[in-house]
Amino acid sequence: MTVEPIRNKDSIRQMFYYLNGKDPKYGLLFKYGLNTGLRISDILPLRVNDIFNRNGKFKDYLVLQEKKTGKEKKIKLNDSIRKMLLSYVNEHRLTADAYFFYSKKTSGHVKRVQAYKVLKEAANVCGIENFGTHSMRKTWGYWTYKASKYNIGLIMDTFNHSSQNVTLRYIGVNQDQKDELYSLVQF
Repeated sequence: MTVEPIRNKDSIRQMFYYLNGKDPKYGLLFKYGLNTGLRISDILPLRVNDIFNRNGKFKDYLVLQEKKTGKEKKIKLNDSIRKMLLSYVNEHRLTADAYFFYSKKTSGHVKRVQAYKVLKEAANVCGIENFGTHSMRKTWGYWTYKASKYNIGLIMDTFNHSSQNVTLRYIGVNQDQKDELYSLVQF
């Protein structure tokens, strides 16, 4: 099975509301992944002090070392995710060293397998096919590609991909174009 981006905004909203209703931590996880394009392995270990200064204000950038590539990543968080992060920190009274995605069973953060189980259950309930943890990253790439008027070079650079073709395939655009081909000629 190839993991795909979520191409329908209603499905994205539906899945977010399902997750947020189940546990706001997972609603935040989903929204965070959709708004940053980060891998799940880079999202789960985030702590409050990675995003907020000592005075409780947002840092200009989230700066992290990507787990997979070892490269430094610098992200300017958008207003949508900032609003949710601020609300979440205040509601849950999180301390500076607290994990956003804390585990109720351990003193650490939620593990990848647990995050996958919860996200996959939500996708199934919402009728979203071919979903995996990379779907959030792919969804960010897919919708950013469209919103940026098809600036594949910038998305390729953001994902650290070696070619535009790799990025187009990764975000599912090649599949969209192939699907369109089959509707062009009808007998």
